[in-house]
Amino acid sequence: MTTSPTPLPAAQLCALCDPQQFDFHTTDDLEPLSGMVGQTRALEAIRFGVGIDNHGYNLFVLGPPGVGKQTAVHNFLREAAAAAPDPQDICYVNNFTDSYQPHLIRLPAGMGARFRREMLHLLEELRGALPSAFESEEYQHALKRIEDEFDQREQRAMREFAARSESQQVKLIQRPGEFTFAPIYEDRILDAEGFSKLPRDEQQRIERIIRRLEQELQDLLQSTLPQWRRERRERLRQLNYEFTRQAVGGYIDSIRNTYKSFPAIQAHLDAVEQDVIENVGLFLRQEDGGMTPEEFMHGPLKRYGVNLLVEHEEGQGAPVVYADNPTYGQLFGRIEHVAQMGALMTDFTLIRAGDLHRANGGYLVIDARRLLLQPFAWETLKRVLETHELKIESLGQSLNLISTVSLEPEPVPVNLKIVLLGDRLLYYLLYEYDPDFGELFKVAADFEDDIERSPENFELFARLIATLARKHQLRPLDREAVAAMIDYSAREAADHARLSMHMRSIADLMQEAAYFTARRNADTVSAEDVRTAFTARIERVDRLRDRMLEEIRKGVVHIDTEGSQVGQVNGLTVLEPGNFRFSLPVRITAVTRLGEGEVVNIEREVEMSGPIHSKGVFILSSYVGMRFLPDQPLSLTASLAFEQSYAGIEGDSASLAELCALLSSLARLGLRQDLALTGSVDQYGNVQAIGAVNEKIEGFFDLCQARGLTGRQGVIIPASNVAHLMLKPEVVAAAERGEFAVYPVAHVDAALELLTGLPAGTADDNGLFAEGSVNRAIQERLAEFVAIRQAFGQHRDEPEPEVPSLPSGADND
Repeated sequence: MTTSPTPLPAAQLCALCDPQQFDFHTTDDLEPLSGMVGQTRALEAIRFGVGIDNHGYNLFVLGPPGVGKQTAVHNFLREAAAAAPDPQDICYVNNFTDSYQPHLIRLPAGMGARFRREMLHLLEELRGALPSAFESEEYQHALKRIEDEFDQREQRAMREFAARSESQQVKLIQRPGEFTFAPIYEDRILDAEGFSKLPRDEQQRIERIIRRLEQELQDLLQSTLPQWRRERRERLRQLNYEFTRQAVGGYIDSIRNTYKSFPAIQAHLDAVEQDVIENVGLFLRQEDGGMTPEEFMHGPLKRYGVNLLVEHEEGQGAPVVYADNPTYGQLFGRIEHVAQMGALMTDFTLIRAGDLHRANGGYLVIDARRLLLQPFAWETLKRVLETHELKIESLGQSLNLISTVSLEPEPVPVNLKIVLLGDRLLYYLLYEYDPDFGELFKVAADFEDDIERSPENFELFARLIATLARKHQLRPLDREAVAAMIDYSAREAADHARLSMHMRSIADLMQEAAYFTARRNADTVSAEDVRTAFTARIERVDRLRDRMLEEIRKGVVHIDTEGSQVGQVNGLTVLEPGNFRFSLPVRITAVTRLGEGEVVNIEREVEMSGPIHSKGVFILSSYVGMRFLPDQPLSLTASLAFEQSYAGIEGDSASLAELCALLSSLARLGLRQDLALTGSVDQYGNVQAIGAVNEKIEGFFDLCQARGLTGRQGVIIPASNVAHLMLKPEVVAAAERGEFAVYPVAHVDAALELLTGLPAGTADDNGLFAEGSVNRAIQERLAEFVAIRQAFGQHRDEPEPEVPSLPSGADND
């Protein structure tokens, strides 16, 4: 048997914080809060994730935005990073064997910049030392000796050849660019005319001698002299090699001694020395005069430079990097190109670091949603964590979208901790659908949305308010203002036994309250300032609510708040445009007639109903059949509709109102229109809790207040939602005056008794409800449907009667 519900006393409609429990006057009297309130589980998880150094123990910090996740992560990482060893500097240098595969050099923190400076200094020294070495007297004398030796050899060979020719009565005549032979006869050189006058035998003899001499000259010019010139060049090259080696070796050896324990630098210096010797001409050009070493490095000698990709300071600890824009290139680095003669060119000096390079050896914090929105960034990050190597390549190159010549730098060994920040849904989706996620992010730090409302937490919350006031440089809050902030936090938590931990919203309200404090030229923020700020926040965004409420008051949208109607009830809907959530009543109607047990959800038929709402409607038919005629077929067809609703409907919080409308139509009993109701029901008629209960009550109250409070108006809510009530002062005041009521119910029968004014009724041992009860009327109506349906079945078994003929002269239209 149900007990008719009574309205809640005003004290249960809102649990206010008593400011007298605080022993401070303003927040200036309180010590700042160093930690976070009520986040023990999450903080322990972060401490564990930061402390453990095993593969896959990266962190995913989950929770709604604004609860202080990033602040907590920052505090832990800053502390852990300060005690961690310094990371290594990362450098790329030229590969003189294959310039498209630059070499990687890793050095202790601070040494990368030193190595880069020393290489610049080396080039500066060589720019002066090498030209001086080749201009020295020693070099010039050695050069002259070699040149004189080969010049004399060539001249001697030519003299000997000329003498040999003359001994055979042939003169060698040398002109610029050519050699010719002329015969000598009787001690004089013959010209062509004189040669033609010689006897034929003599001519033939001289011609044979000249042909032989021409062959010998050809061998001398094309074989012997080129061989000597090659030897000359080799001697000169060897001379240059020796002098270059002497000039370079001392400078490079000084760097070698500095980096004895770094094999990669030793190998690089060997390659640099060999390349300088082979390309000494680069240092002998004079057009670079007046250029600084850095400017010169962008010219022909940049091949000997050092690309310091990531630089650290000694003693600074591990890096903590926040990836605000986690694009592919920003995370993993990139290789830039420059246009030269219409072509895109690159080299090792154009390699640029990414956030992963900068965070290597430390911690990288990334917003998970932003990361997943970037093409290929998530998959590449997983590959880096799995292989512990970071390979720099352009996205276009990896996808074979471009054919531009690029580099393949040596991959960088990676050892860092990734911290992802995101909401719970994102974490659960990744865990469910990405098989790699659970292996790579084994630590979840779940931040609480709210904390228990207790005197101990009141004190901590007050210190939190004091800390936020100092952080944002706000005026201090008095104890009444702190109590008002606690009331606001409880309202945000939608539970008078909990306090919201949404730091961003709390800080925003404090700043807005401080604005109103400044407007009245006060030194301390008061409770009235907090309430004014909260009211002003709503007024800034409630234009849509006011317009919709106005349409109801004008009668454009039909909502009754007095009288009674059969099959009609006031439900409560919630809208959330932007960051403002409000509720307005909606008229729900039900129509029943003979049928086959089908409850038609009109919203679902036109695809305006979400799956949860459709589920709630299906439950109604199950309840009706189980409760009233469990042993007989349900012989009705019912239709339910949200009248004048032109948007999608989701959720099951209207199922109690829909069931009451359906039962009212079956019982043919009117329902009070001065009551609105909200709640979900199960298949046994039990009323279940719903969300946004405060906004729903206040939505109907606003309409009733606009039309005039009568003292009979109110809202029916689930009894399990009483713990969530934090209603605004106007509603509480109206309840204290007896002008508005909030009724908690645990079963649909209790709601029916309030709406009809009749007892719901209980069933006897035979399943019959008491006479005069609402349930008896429903039961009788359903039984009537069964009888009518059975009668129709019997008529179908009988032969069809003949249709009487119309009288003569009757109108057949």
